[in-house]
Amino acid sequence: MKLKLEGTTIVTSSLTEQPPPTAEEIYEIIFEGKDTLRGQAIASQEFYDLGLQFSDTPASPAILITVDASTPGEPSIGCLLAGKIGSTTAPATLDYVIIDKIWYPLPQNTLSEFSNVMLQSQISNPAALTIGQYLEILKRAPNFLVVDHAAEQLAARTLSKSIPTLTLSGLEATPYDYQQVGIRWLNFMARQGVGSILADEMGLGKTLQVIALLLAEVQANRQPNLVVCPATLTENWRREITQFAPSLKVLVHAGPSRTGLSDQLAAAHITVTSYETMAGDISIFRVVPWNVVALDEAQNIKNPTARRTKRAKELPRRIGIAITGTPVENNLKDLWSLFDYALPGHLGTLSEFQMQFPETETGAKELESLVSPIMLRRRICDVAADLPPRIDVPIAITMDDRSSEAYDEILKEAAAKAPEAPGLAALVHLRMFCAHPWSVGKLRDVSLAIACSPKLERSFEILEEVFTTNSKVIIFTSFNYTARLLEREIKRTFRVPTWLINGSVAVTDRQSTVDEFTRILGSAALILNPKAAGVGLNITAANHVIHYNLEWNPAVEDQASARSHRRGQTRPVTIHRLFYADTVEEVIYDRMIRKRILAENAVIGTTGDADDLVDILNALKLSPRIKSS
Repeated sequence: MKLKLEGTTIVTSSLTEQPPPTAEEIYEIIFEGKDTLRGQAIASQEFYDLGLQFSDTPASPAILITVDASTPGEPSIGCLLAGKIGSTTAPATLDYVIIDKIWYPLPQNTLSEFSNVMLQSQISNPAALTIGQYLEILKRAPNFLVVDHAAEQLAARTLSKSIPTLTLSGLEATPYDYQQVGIRWLNFMARQGVGSILADEMGLGKTLQVIALLLAEVQANRQPNLVVCPATLTENWRREITQFAPSLKVLVHAGPSRTGLSDQLAAAHITVTSYETMAGDISIFRVVPWNVVALDEAQNIKNPTARRTKRAKELPRRIGIAITGTPVENNLKDLWSLFDYALPGHLGTLSEFQMQFPETETGAKELESLVSPIMLRRRICDVAADLPPRIDVPIAITMDDRSSEAYDEILKEAAAKAPEAPGLAALVHLRMFCAHPWSVGKLRDVSLAIACSPKLERSFEILEEVFTTNSKVIIFTSFNYTARLLEREIKRTFRVPTWLINGSVAVTDRQSTVDEFTRILGSAALILNPKAAGVGLNITAANHVIHYNLEWNPAVEDQASARSHRRGQTRPVTIHRLFYADTVEEVIYDRMIRKRILAENAVIGTTGDADDLVDILNALKLSPRIKSS
């Protein structure tokens, strides 16, 4: 019997009407002394005469993922059965591989297991995969080594740049180049039927990119679509859709007069509603066959057990898009919840996910290959050369003696009430004192607010410079007493228009306040609570931001700063961070730096409760009267 090698396949000239020999047949001849092949005589030497060596050790079964982005058009993704020996992977021929002229069998049942993976991943043509099928292989091939030669090219940051230009009429805007890239990528993912996470840094115009996608979907007759966002942003979404895509019919589902009929929701191109309304009206939303459901400020669903998260994941949808500038605020669980919305079940259950990906830098890096194909994240420093520079100025302030004594009194009072663990209540009390001592009943004998607060004094020095240049400023504080005090004192001292937006200001009135602040010519101040107005509002009229008291979560501060430092800003933006040295505020400042460093390395914040406890204990040990070295 004459044998020959065609590529990496062993074939016989006398069995041309039959498939080539299998690994089992070759193994029996080489290692078990069998002298026939399908009824015809054969000697093992005939196989050696092909110039091959033969190993009885099976190669590790693998699935090799390839991608071809060299030709114009969308990249072509393929997969094939392979075997791996050491660091070398080679495509399989039937159920064996040839690596460096050595023949290796694949384990028994490899072919049937590979067929099962293809079947479970709904793949009929392994040479032409969708992004969704590619991700399914990564999830459904536990018995195979997945050798992913496509990982870097299919990561959203790379793939988005190779997708052909999208021709889109009816968009009344000129997106920046990086936004055009984002629009093409979102459109590509939507056409592939795969959800996505748009996680561009704050201020890069994620809303416009999603509106462009929704316009393309409607033009392709794919509707209705739904946008779910915080209540403060429903009007902003309506305005921006009307401005950028005026041909689209928009329905805001909010307030006591909102419809109770699903048919009316389905009749609009885009329905905009809040998380609270969506959760409350889930019985109506659940019967609409939504096309795209986009969750804005999607960190609102980071808690998997929260009612709004559960309801959002119940929404029927062809495509789910999570929009957030902070995909992970504190731990990897945040990312799991977003991913579980965009691509349900892909990362397994929460418990399975937490076992596989621990809250470490290593865990975050291992997760990247699974996340990167569906999450597009660009940073201002990487893509927005048209944004003006942002200048961050941390300002450590020294407490005066009276303030230091009063601060220590609060520490002692807290320790007396709970000697073993003063805890969070004491921290809140200390933070309020740092904002202004009057807010906790201290230093009331001082008649002027500025006279008993070095922080207020320093703030007014900054404000004097700001107002001298006819500039505007945003001031963030999370304490209502301090916000009202600042409003009163700024008006009285500087005689400039000053507004306040906190939780007591109706959602419907917040945008009009911002509009009025914007229309003012010359100096003005806007005081905001970062949690009530720290997201969604566009306040580029201000080029100075003062964080009057720092937040435990750096994401809250970053979102707040982005109200001014964002697309559309034409001047440098200065971010002033005020904190008292050797107090709870310095612990918060150090914590923010630490969390940002972790986020740079692993896209995560802190690891959780243990980390928080250490910060709390450190905060309760510090005293402004005992200076740290």
